[in-house]
Amino acid sequence: MRISIVIPLLNEAESLTQLYQEIVQHTQGHDLEIIFIDDGSTDVSFEILKSVAELDKRVRVIRFRRNFGKAAALQIGFSKAQGDIVFTMDADLQDNPSEIPKFLEKLEQGYDLVSGWKRKRHDPLHKTLPSRLFNFVTARTFKLKLRDYNCGFKAYRHPLEKELNLYGEMHRYIPALANAMGYRVGEIAVEHRARQFGSSKYGIERYLRGFFDLLTVKMITQYIKSPLYLFGRIGVISAFWGFLITAYLAALKLFWGQPLSNRPLLFLGILLILGGLQFISLGLISELIINRFRQTETQAVSIVQTLNLEEKQDDDG
Repeated sequence: MRISIVIPLLNEAESLTQLYQEIVQHTQGHDLEIIFIDDGSTDVSFEILKSVAELDKRVRVIRFRRNFGKAAALQIGFSKAQGDIVFTMDADLQDNPSEIPKFLEKLEQGYDLVSGWKRKRHDPLHKTLPSRLFNFVTARTFKLKLRDYNCGFKAYRHPLEKELNLYGEMHRYIPALANAMGYRVGEIAVEHRARQFGSSKYGIERYLRGFFDLLTVKMITQYIKSPLYLFGRIGVISAFWGFLITAYLAALKLFWGQPLSNRPLLFLGILLILGGLQFISLGLISELIINRFRQTETQAVSIVQTLNLEEKQDDDG
C-alpha cells in the first residue's frame, strides 16, 4: 500500500527536518511519498526542503510564488498525490506522525475519511474558544457529529482527495463535503503537541472568512440542485407574515376606521411582501440558470463502482 503525506507550510524552517525524520520513522514498511507545499515562505524553508529532497527521492516539493492559502496548497497536493491513502498534516510538529498507524486501523473499519480530534489542545485561549464555537456550529449545521473540524491531521482513502474542490477556507469543511458526496467519515483522538518553533499563522480574521465559507458549503451541499427550495422558502415565509400584517391593518381600517398612514407596521408589511416576492423570483431565476447548466455540463458525482460498462469497440475498426 502506498501512502502519500501532503504537508502545506509557511515559514516552518526550524521544524522541517525533525518532521521528515519522524514521518520516515513511523511509516516503515510502506511505500512512502511526502509532498511538501511551500506556500510562499520567506525564510529558508525551501532551501531545507531542497536539501532533504536531494537525499530522499520520496520527498517532493512544490513552491508557490506567493502565499495562496492552505486550501490552495492542499488542492495542489491532492492533485499530485499518488498514494492509495493520503494523509494531511501541519508542518509545525503539533501533529504527531506516530499516530499514522491509528489512522490506518480506522480506515480498515470501512471509513473513507478519518479526521483527527485534538482532545487536549496546547493552544492559547483566544484560539481554543473560537475553535470550539466553530466546531459546535459546524456540527449542528451539517448534522455530522465530529468534535474537531479544524484538525489538519486527516487520512483519505483514494479517490476521495481527487474529488474535492477547495478554495478560501473550504479546507475546514472537508468532512462535511466528503459526507455530502456519500463518503463515510470517522474521527479518532490524536495527540496535540505544544508548538516548539515559530508562531501560529492564523489570525482572528480567518473566522470571519470561515463564516462565509460555511454558508457556501451549506449552499453547495444542500441547495445546489434546487436553489428554489432555499429562496422560495424564505420568500414564502416573508410574504406570509407580510400578508398577515396587511390583513390585520386592513381590518382595523375597514371595521374600526383607524387611519393607517401613521403606522410603521404598514410599511413593514408591504416590505415583507415585496421582499418575499423578490426571494421567490430569485429562486426561479436560479432554477433557470441551474437547468441551463445541467443541459451543457455533466453533474459532478462520486461513482464507487461500475458493472458491464466497458466501451464497445467498433467492429469495422
